[in-house]
Amino acid sequence: MSFKKKDNQTYYNPIRRAVLNHQMIQPGDKVAIGMSGGKDSTSLLYFLDMIRKQKRLGYDFDIVPITLDMAFDVDIAPMKRFVEELGYSLEIVPTNIAKVVFDIREERSPCSLCAKLRRGILYKKAKELGCNKVALGHHLDDAIETYFMNFLFHGQMASFEPISYLTKTEITLIRPMLYLEEKEIIRFVEREELPVIFNPCPVDKKTKREEVKQLVSQLSRTYPDIREKFIMGIEQGTEANFWTKSKQNL
Repeated sequence: MSFKKKDNQTYYNPIRRAVLNHQMIQPGDKVAIGMSGGKDSTSLLYFLDMIRKQKRLGYDFDIVPITLDMAFDVDIAPMKRFVEELGYSLEIVPTNIAKVVFDIREERSPCSLCAKLRRGILYKKAKELGCNKVALGHHLDDAIETYFMNFLFHGQMASFEPISYLTKTEITLIRPMLYLEEKEIIRFVEREELPVIFNPCPVDKKTKREEVKQLVSQLSRTYPDIREKFIMGIEQGTEANFWTKSKQNL
């Protein structure tokens, strides 16, 4: 498979802006990218790879793609091929997360436990591979939805942090696509024909987050600049302590 790699400031500028504004990547960093095979993490690898190879930050850093085998029946060959086309080797970590969440624990609301288990394993593997940072594919719409979920279900006005240091693992978590809208990612994936793996999780599209996604979509039709205003809130958030008490994890 060949990738067109067309340069487009619509995609790269928001990522560069987020990285520089929040000092997400420093010279010499070794950044693990959590790969699920979905559009977001696949795009994140593509974008950071181009930024690294074209030296858009003005300095070098390394990338290590990591995926967790969740023990679902899914073919990850397209993701593996994609990673190799870009010049990397995909680190595959076997887990029994699906069995723990759905069979052993029989969680009625499995997302929180699943996320916690996935993060723990990802951070541990990243540390073993010598990475000092982990990049996740959360975008602007994820941040807005998390804000509303915290407000509606926990009574807190907060979203996840653009960058945070995890003391237990000594890993810094970063979200380089924080300023990029989901619709732009979808458009990019379709334009570049990037491989996307179907999510086999039995609760996919059936969660409270999906309900909030629809709410945000409705709000954006009434208030078209809601995303731009949220970015303004992000950039003022450090002083306002906007991020520090977020409960709703992705």
